[in-house]
Amino acid sequence: MKKTKIHIITLLLLALTTQFNGFAQDIHFSQFYEAPLLRNPSLAGIFTGDIRAQLVYRDQWNSFTNAYKSGSFNAEYKMPVGHSDDFITAGIQMLYDKAGTVSLTSTHILPAVNYHKALSSERNMYLSVGFMGGIVQKSIDRSKVTTDNQFTGGAYNPSIADGESFANANYMYADASVGTSFNTSFGSENTNNLFFGIGYHHLNRPSNSFYRNANEALHPKWVYSAGVRFDVNEQAFFNLQADYSKQGTATEIIGGALYGYKIGSPDVPDYILYAGAFLRMKDALIPVIKIDYHPFAIGISYDVNVSQLKTASQGRGGFELSVTYIGFLDRESSSKFKIFCPRF
Repeated sequence: MKKTKIHIITLLLLALTTQFNGFAQDIHFSQFYEAPLLRNPSLAGIFTGDIRAQLVYRDQWNSFTNAYKSGSFNAEYKMPVGHSDDFITAGIQMLYDKAGTVSLTSTHILPAVNYHKALSSERNMYLSVGFMGGIVQKSIDRSKVTTDNQFTGGAYNPSIADGESFANANYMYADASVGTSFNTSFGSENTNNLFFGIGYHHLNRPSNSFYRNANEALHPKWVYSAGVRFDVNEQAFFNLQADYSKQGTATEIIGGALYGYKIGSPDVPDYILYAGAFLRMKDALIPVIKIDYHPFAIGISYDVNVSQLKTASQGRGGFELSVTYIGFLDRESSSKFKIFCPRF
């Protein structure tokens, strides 16, 4: 009984401290900039290329419990519209998360579409509007659930029913998000870029309960995103990114910077090395290293826990690995041959 209570308390602490500084509901990543559709569906297609595929894997809190294993995969296909400088992007966001001793599992399949409207004929300047919507499935391994109802005389008896009233150990619901963003180049030669955007998630407020209780609906989530990339010289640049999220009474602020250095020609470098750090307020310091060897990029980060849970976790948080592919297609309408192309 004592051991069971300890597990329950531990998982509650995790829920309160890892994903938001409040009642956690959504999965997140420390390399949030490598999962743009989770930030805002209108960030789909803001890259130099025709196609992009990104994978992020996160392994968190295994220093003292089997808590979180998360994976995100997004793919985008960008197509110029006619002979204008406009673009349309079709994409998909897939998400997988498995947490805790009862294997609480979430699977998301979310198609997305984004339209980029050119606002200038002299530089990259785009207003984008995106929509993402699809299905989410959640499940638990009920054979691993233990409750007070199964303890008699202080001893656990697995043959006794757990006493819970929900019939199914899995359920499914529809989910949807919308967003808008603005991005532009700036500077004397338009080599610098900035963007900002607003995303609105769970706009249909889906029920999030194994008991199918309509009152247990997901709170809508606002995500305010911004970033700027600016050159230090021909070989080096900074990339700054930040998000502010609010979901119900929970909030999260994460931001930081990567310093990039080009090896080889500044115009067509052999590869680019990145190093930097991000901070998730009241939760974790996140050092990051990354290498870009076109068309692939690989990033590695590690959360150093600074929250109230740091004593139990010994400062150890989550490991993350990201892999990105960006390429052009061999077609007449490729964005390679367009004068303007949204990028960051």
